[in-house]
Amino acid sequence: MSGLLAGFAPVERLALPDAELAWWPAWLAADAARELFAALQRETPWEQSEIRIAGRRLRIPRLNAWYGDPGAGYGYSGARLARHAWTPALAALRTAVEGATGHRFNSALLNLYRSGADSVDWHSDDEAELGPQPVIAALSLGATRRFELRHRGASLRHRLDLGDGALLLMAGGMQRHWRHRIPKESGVAAPRISVTFRRARPVRQWRADARVAEPIPGC
Repeated sequence: MSGLLAGFAPVERLALPDAELAWWPAWLAADAARELFAALQRETPWEQSEIRIAGRRLRIPRLNAWYGDPGAGYGYSGARLARHAWTPALAALRTAVEGATGHRFNSALLNLYRSGADSVDWHSDDEAELGPQPVIAALSLGATRRFELRHRGASLRHRLDLGDGALLLMAGGMQRHWRHRIPKESGVAAPRISVTFRRARPVRQWRADARVAEPIPGC
């Protein structure tokens, strides 16, 4: 992991309303990105999860895997993902991403888009386990894919082309006010891996933190 550029790659902060969005278009050096992609594609225990939509169970159009600290469970749309222990490469990557973003993470969701036929539809990463204001750092490896954003309450859209080695940070009210997707792209034949770092905790812990943070009456 000597090719990591944490703390040195230029960062761009995007002025979107109701959100905090920053990205490093070339956070990971090209050689390191190719090496990491090959290792993750080969070593990750990929699975194709099933989600529940309108009472039906459907396989998602991509492969995924969940890594995390003990107790960092996660699920979405009726799917619960099996937790895997950190590999040395992912542990080193987490440390580097934390250094670059200034945020701490205890888990990572990996997605493998095998070609442009794989995708993820409009959604927000607003599961209760991620807290009231989720912070998510997403590293892209492999093929460049289009990342689209759509505001929930206004006619606002934004697009980024996430290339090999790009790092994206979503924070603030991003998941509450915006939805995002990776659409299908018929012209893309090569695969892409996204590594999305998160902080997942039991809901009761987030609620306990909120109670502690409430102002004391009369003060």
